[in-house]
Amino acid sequence: MSQNTDFNDWVGKSETESGVASAYPANYFTVTLDRDDAPLCDGDELPPGWHYFYFHELVALAATGEDGHRAKGDFMPPLPYPRRMWAGSKMKFQSPIRIGEKVTKVITIADIAVKEGRSGKMCFVTTLEEVFGEDGRLTTSETRTQVFREPADPNMPPPQPQGAPAAAEWSRTIHPSSVLLFRYSALTMNSHKIHFDKDYVRDVEGYPGLLVHGPLTMTLMLDLFRRKMPKARMASLDLRAVSPIYDTMDFAVHGVPKDDGTCKLWAMTGDGSLAMTADVTYVM
Repeated sequence: MSQNTDFNDWVGKSETESGVASAYPANYFTVTLDRDDAPLCDGDELPPGWHYFYFHELVALAATGEDGHRAKGDFMPPLPYPRRMWAGSKMKFQSPIRIGEKVTKVITIADIAVKEGRSGKMCFVTTLEEVFGEDGRLTTSETRTQVFREPADPNMPPPQPQGAPAAAEWSRTIHPSSVLLFRYSALTMNSHKIHFDKDYVRDVEGYPGLLVHGPLTMTLMLDLFRRKMPKARMASLDLRAVSPIYDTMDFAVHGVPKDDGTCKLWAMTGDGSLAMTADVTYVM
């Protein structure tokens, strides 16, 4: 459990959000990916991981923090660490979400842990997010971890880059244009300034460019899997963010399938550093 007992009371806190899995967000993202799929209609299955386009928080402008996110101290604890990033997720895809159905998400804070890292103190907040269909069935469960960090130290040397985990069988180059980042921010109602405000990301958080959303990188990896194995049904995803991707250069997503119903996916930055890695299980 947490090394900081001040936030123990936040563990177990939950929220419930409901909505309709309408076709528009999914179809808009389909064309953003430059796919030539037929438009999704009521009854069609939503691709795995695309539940991120629904369940937007209703947050007044006055209730946002300096970073553009919902201010801490409401649902998230009032952590004294200003920089936040998505660290990874474990998902299970129990049954498909279908376009047009009413869906409900229950999000619960599962753990809060303060740790000391090479770059200073950081806090890991783990949430359990469960998505239910209109008949009450569990469609998707996700254990998501966000990391909150201290202000950037300009004198801290960058971490040593990691190489690719395997030899790629599939590859696709991604151009992280401002239009792509804007569209994903709009579809997910993500107002985090690190994705669109160059002055903020440089002068306040100390990054060299706009950050590509972690979930966007994940979705691009899953899209590579769908392009190469269109008949496979994804069962689970175990994903870890390793290093950030910036809009300053193109990056690439890669994959290699195995005969045992598993697949390794990963993303590499433009300078050849490992950015994200995922293990997928699937059935044919």
